Amino acid sequence: MAQPTFRYPRVAIEFCTACKWNLRAAWFAQELLSTFGNDVGEVAMLPASGGTFKVRLVPAAGQEEVLLWDRKEKGGFPDSKDLKRLVRDVLFPSKDLGHVDRHAQKPVPEPATSPSTSSTSAAADSQSSSDDPILDDNGNVCVECNAPGA
Repeated sequence: MAQPTFRYPRVAIEFCTACKWNLRAAWFAQELLSTFGNDVGEVAMLPASGGTFKVRLVPAAGQEEVLLWDRKEKGGFPDSKDLKRLVRDVLFPSKDLGHVDRHAQKPVPEPATSPSTSSTSAAADSQSSSDDPILDDNGNVCVECNAPGA
């Protein structure tokens, strides 16, 4: 089987389909593409389970992956302006984001500095940072992700 061909920089949005975060992931993808246009080679949507919502960035072929956002680690979802700043800070530090930069009201969270690995991702997916139930986009408790042993 042939290796997949990726375009760089590559942003990957991994989201829980059981929590119905498909539209949220698509909206973030659209926001990044609207802001960065052809400067981003690819925005991938990766279906997952277990209440996962992670945004990863690979700046160029052969470079290490940067974990920009992990819902379980950060305790929620990013604002679109924060996600745009995180991508900009890694790829285009001198790029002006216009109104996003001028109306900054809170500091932008730092992206993780260590690369993500499948073994650490699996361990993180099995642990939640809080005992709060996982809610879908409609505010309903996600039955699959909140099931015992999930």
